[in-house]
Amino acid sequence: MTSAGLLLYRRRADGRDGDGVEVLLGHMGGPFWARKDAAAWSLPKGEHGPDEDALDAARREFAEEIGAAPPGGEPRELGTVTQSGRRKTVTAFALDGSGFTGAGAVADRPDDGTWVEIEWPRGSGRTLRFPEIDRAEWFDLATARDKIVRGQLPLLDRLAELLDLRSP
Repeated sequence: MTSAGLLLYRRRADGRDGDGVEVLLGHMGGPFWARKDAAAWSLPKGEHGPDEDALDAARREFAEEIGAAPPGGEPRELGTVTQSGRRKTVTAFALDGSGFTGAGAVADRPDDGTWVEIEWPRGSGRTLRFPEIDRAEWFDLATARDKIVRGQLPLLDRLAELLDLRSP
């Protein structure tokens, strides 16, 4: 499975929280993740086929999952990581999200056909629909390291390196 996503970042003007950089992460939706916080957040991302450009897919998936178009600007590739027990690769792009105010759109997004549908609990015959991301928030890099799913941790390190920051 191949996915692509955008990791938005911004610099805090007040310089609080160490390096002053924050990243936008989305909390994974659905009953499995509902009561989890640590390692339950992800960059907005989604699957794409072999014929779709990873950056195009990352922009599309951002808009689908966040409910707002990503900001303009020139994304910078962070490379690819493997997560979910080697079953999923994620190619990520860093994008300056200074001024982006669309994070709140996640909570207000209606089911437009992009929501996930699963049987829950498994074997119950009951079907639930929910958004892939149920909320989005900005986190400083240290906090983001606790929030993000483990397979995506290297992306935070690569962002810090890209921005020439000390280790998060």
